[in-house]
Amino acid sequence: MNERKYLKWYNKVGYGSGDVAGNVVYAFLSSFVMIYLTDTIGLNAGIVGTLMMVSKLFDGFTDIFFGSLIDKTKTKMGKARPWMLWAFFGCFATLIAIFAIPVSLGETAKYAWFFIAYTLLNAVFFTANNIAYSALTSLITRNSGERVQMGSIRFMFAFGTSMLIQYITVNAVQAFGGGASGWRTVAILYAIIGVIVNTISVMSVKELPEEENNANGEMISLEKGAKESEKYRLKDAICLLAANKFYLIICCIYILTQIFTATLNMGVYFMTYILGDATLLGVFSLAINIPLIAGLIFTPILVKKLNGMYWLNLGGYIVAAAARGMVIVAGYMGSLPLMLLFSGIASIGMSPLQGDLNALIASCSEYTFLTKHKRIDGTMFSCTSLGVKIGGGIGTALAGWLLAASGYIAKAPEQAQSCINMLYFMYLWVPMIINVIILILLFLLKVEQANAQLQER
Repeated sequence: MNERKYLKWYNKVGYGSGDVAGNVVYAFLSSFVMIYLTDTIGLNAGIVGTLMMVSKLFDGFTDIFFGSLIDKTKTKMGKARPWMLWAFFGCFATLIAIFAIPVSLGETAKYAWFFIAYTLLNAVFFTANNIAYSALTSLITRNSGERVQMGSIRFMFAFGTSMLIQYITVNAVQAFGGGASGWRTVAILYAIIGVIVNTISVMSVKELPEEENNANGEMISLEKGAKESEKYRLKDAICLLAANKFYLIICCIYILTQIFTATLNMGVYFMTYILGDATLLGVFSLAINIPLIAGLIFTPILVKKLNGMYWLNLGGYIVAAAARGMVIVAGYMGSLPLMLLFSGIASIGMSPLQGDLNALIASCSEYTFLTKHKRIDGTMFSCTSLGVKIGGGIGTALAGWLLAASGYIAKAPEQAQSCINMLYFMYLWVPMIINVIILILLFLLKVEQANAQLQER
């Protein structure tokens, strides 16, 4: 039986373009905030890393809080779209604030300025925007194939934007005069682009009527379906998440993928002090993201051919983990071409999970509906914001701690051998270890099979 189609091609592309807005914030922040703070503003990498982790204490609460608010929202625009639209204006202001720290301020004031702006961006505005954006996967279509397509298109925009930001930012900062003024100007330009594209994305889709989104055909009786509409508290939502083992697994996977990305984004230090050229970050970004985008194009086709996501994701990460191992070998050989080659192969292996991740989260939400008869799409998609912020924050903070522990000296012509060894560990070993852990978790993520069994009852 063919599933009903809800979306036109321009709805899918319009939705996917929203990740351009998300990544002018996230990719810019995760790739360059540490080197901006250490080498331009003069802050200590270890202290910055600690402030980032303290900030994440707020994030752990606000993700589920905003997810629950989205679930309870009822407007003419729907549940998620108003949050996605208006929250980005806060992202606009706080992103600029982070990259506009006055160099004349005292050291303590600089740390305070950064901490306040960083916390507001992550714990409030980016949280509300990103959870709402991700939740739309469930709210604008009930077609599983369209959800996979939306995820693939979304992450094509995401990785394409990340690639461009990593490729052009260093040169753009220099073109605008370098130093603090250069970083501030680039941040303003990225923030303006984000507001425009985010607004276009919001207006390109419409949410389904609530009664249609709650409908579940023969699978749920009217009596059970009625329970779904009952009001529930934030505590109840947290209990529903904790009871869903697949949510817990996918939340861990999302956090790990973001730590992986943040670790690679910190490669600007590896390029500067090991390879001797900071602009090589852009070359590696091309080598990683072009194969990733190519893989995303074929992900919906492969999911359909294999009748699901499980084996495709598992096989892909076997390839990814093996290829990251070869990147380590090439790195110690000092072979730049082999590092680029195996980085690209690893990206191809990772691409299926990136493309169908939102569809997997939607399946987790469906599992809660089938077992608990509650629809909590917004709360369920809190794992996307939680993963981006916790994972990205841990990755960036970890880099700061490790750099400080290794004796890193900002702008030094040469770094100590302890720092050189640490940069090898950070850029080569940590990504491979993370891929192996994700592979183990993917083996346990059998949510599609669980839903199929429940629907047959």
